[in-house]
Amino acid sequence: MTINEMQSVVEEWANQFTKPYFSPLSRMAALTEEVGELARVMNRIYGDKPNKSEENLKDLEEEIGDILFSLICNANAEGVDLEKSFKRKIDKVYNRDNNRFDKK
Repeated sequence: MTINEMQSVVEEWANQFTKPYFSPLSRMAALTEEVGELARVMNRIYGDKPNKSEENLKDLEEEIGDILFSLICNANAEGVDLEKSFKRKIDKVYNRDNNRFDKK
């Protein structure tokens, strides 16, 4: 599925509701909350915090999916084309950062 297709799926789902998306600050808070949940899982898997038996790589995949969904909601509500946005970012890192890091 392309990013544009993901945006369309989320848009279709959201439009079944009278208020498809939360307010901008609520959307940002939701995205931040999801990033925090990913941080918790990453810390449990790779960090110094002891792992709970129920947290694993499946949780990592789920949290990344939650972030992607929340990010798409933000993009859709603000009219941002994520494929275009990503292309601009990739162009920037390939041009600006091309010689910034040691290469293999």
